[in-house]
Amino acid sequence: MKYSIIIPVYNRPEEVDELLESLTRQTIKDFEVVVVEDGSTIPCQEAVEKYTSQLSIQYLTKKNGGPGPARNYGVEHSKGEYALILDSDCVLPEGYLAAIEKELTENPCDAFGGPDAAHESFTNIQKAISYSMTSFFTTGGIRGGKKRGAMDKFYPRSFNMGIRRDVYLKLHGFSKMRFGEDIDFSYRIVEAGYTSRLFPEAWVWHKRRTDMDKFFKQVFNSGIARINLTKRHPGTLKLVHLLPMVFTVGVLLLIAAAVFFRMWDYYRDTATGIMLSNGGFIPLYGLCLLPIALYMLLIFTDASIKSKNMVIGFLSVEAAFVQLMGYGFGFLKAWWLRCVQGKDEFTAFEKNFYD
Repeated sequence: MKYSIIIPVYNRPEEVDELLESLTRQTIKDFEVVVVEDGSTIPCQEAVEKYTSQLSIQYLTKKNGGPGPARNYGVEHSKGEYALILDSDCVLPEGYLAAIEKELTENPCDAFGGPDAAHESFTNIQKAISYSMTSFFTTGGIRGGKKRGAMDKFYPRSFNMGIRRDVYLKLHGFSKMRFGEDIDFSYRIVEAGYTSRLFPEAWVWHKRRTDMDKFFKQVFNSGIARINLTKRHPGTLKLVHLLPMVFTVGVLLLIAAAVFFRMWDYYRDTATGIMLSNGGFIPLYGLCLLPIALYMLLIFTDASIKSKNMVIGFLSVEAAFVQLMGYGFGFLKAWWLRCVQGKDEFTAFEKNFYD
């Protein structure tokens, strides 16, 4: 058997149903499916049983331990030459496996991954979140596109990741990190000398989070994970990883400056600012908010054009700030607890990572 598709799931039976249905429409059939129920209180067994006559499928259950151990458990019980790791909130286009087969035939590698996209059926909030996670203007999305992927090392993400099963087992799979465990694994794959590539056409529809609160929690934990990853893999912190933190600090400083100058004008009963040559006047508090307003306009315009929907454009502005500042706050918290206070990975974030 060529492929084993590993799907860890926790309380998401409807999503598993959609993913399995999309697997029945693949043009390549040489694969098995391994669904790992990770201690769910709302099991997906009924959804899995709908497809037992159409797919070669295993349904496994285990005590809750997080996505990494669940994936490891699935791979241990799989038979394929390649393990394909998917999140349960993904849906596959019918040519997904064919795209992987084509890439592996033309240029074999040990590990690989593909990008994601928003499906037409997604809610406006899901589309806005997808925009923020894939847009150049938010530093979102997969690191390394078609051009960059040819020059830089590519580190697959676990929502859409493939690896030779023997390599997976040699490296002992995912660690017990609750967030960032996929990047940790990708780092270990590359550090061990194995090849890793981006497969641009092996993309998935990825639902991600369904509201802004859940999205904030996700990116906040991703910011924490970046510091933990830097501790585990020294030298992996790049400039792009610092940008959300810089954005967060910059926004807070600009807002604080705007409040200061507005209060200054109020108590002095006069306005401080810049006089323009045409007689116009821009108060200093307005100048402080101008960069934020211009960035919001940029996101709104770009998202509206790409989605052809102004509502998604407005929501994308919120999603962009949630993504960048959520990540930035998580990064700063982790930096303080781990780098300044010297706490270790498990005791510093037990509530965030291991509940």
